[in-house]
Amino acid sequence: MTDTPSRAIGRKSISATLKPRELMTDTPLLAGAWTAQIITLFPQAFPGVLGESLTGRALQDGLWQLQTYDLRAHGIGKHRNVDDTPAGGGAGMVLRADVLEAAILEARSAAKGIMPLVYLSPRGRRFDQTMARNWARMDGVTLLCGRFEGVDERVIDHFGITEVSLGDFVLTGGEIAAQAMIDATVRLLPGVLGNADSAVEESHSGGLLEHPQYTKPALWQGRPIPDVLMSGNHAKIAAWRRAMSEQITEHRRPDLWAAYKAKDAT
Repeated sequence: MTDTPSRAIGRKSISATLKPRELMTDTPLLAGAWTAQIITLFPQAFPGVLGESLTGRALQDGLWQLQTYDLRAHGIGKHRNVDDTPAGGGAGMVLRADVLEAAILEARSAAKGIMPLVYLSPRGRRFDQTMARNWARMDGVTLLCGRFEGVDERVIDHFGITEVSLGDFVLTGGEIAAQAMIDATVRLLPGVLGNADSAVEESHSGGLLEHPQYTKPALWQGRPIPDVLMSGNHAKIAAWRRAMSEQITEHRRPDLWAAYKAKDAT
C-alpha cells in the first residue's frame, strides 16, 4: 500500500482518516452521500463534465461524492510501473495484478454500505437505464477504469468483479465510460433533478424512447408545433405522447420494441 492520498470531492462533514488528503480538496468524506469511487491512471480527468450543470451542483451540495484512486500511486519500482507484457505473448500491455490489488483494497476500505465493484470492459453486460436505477438505489459504486489491453484476469476472478460495457465499441480507457455511467446514475438520486417527473417521462424510463419535444416559437421555419400540444387537453396530450413514443421506438429500436411488447403481453 501507499501513503499517496486519494481525492474526495463534495461538501459537508469531514470524517476521520488515517491518510492525509490533498490540500486542494476541502471536502473529504460525506456521511451517507451516494459515492462514486474511481480507480484510474488519470484521476485528474475527474470530475470532468460531472462537475458541471446539475451533477456539478449536486456534487457541491453533497448529494453525492466522488473519490479517485490513482493506480500509478501503487506502481512498482522507481518508475511506478503499473503494467507488463501479456503472458503468452501478444500486442500491448496488461495492468498488473499486484498493482490492481493494492488500489482496489484501498478503495474498498473506504466503501460503505452496498457498493458493487465494476470493471469497465467492452466484454461486459451493456449498461442501461435499469442498471442506472439499481445503482442509484445503492450506496454507491466502485469503478475500475482499464487501459491498454485490459487487466489481469485473476483480479477479476479474485474480487468477483462485475464487468460492464458502455456499448459495443472499444475506447482507449474506461474514464469516459465511467463519467457517462455516473452521470446517468447521479441524475436519478433524490434532489438532483429540479423536476422529479423528468426522470419518469424520459427515454428508456418505461421501456420506450421519449416522445418529441417542442417549445417557443410556435412557428419556426414554416414548421408549427403540433396542434394537440397547444390544445390544453392533457388527456389528449398524454395519449399523443404515448403514441409517438411507441411509434419512434418501433421504428428506431426494434429490440426495445420487442422487449416492450413482450412485457406488455405478460
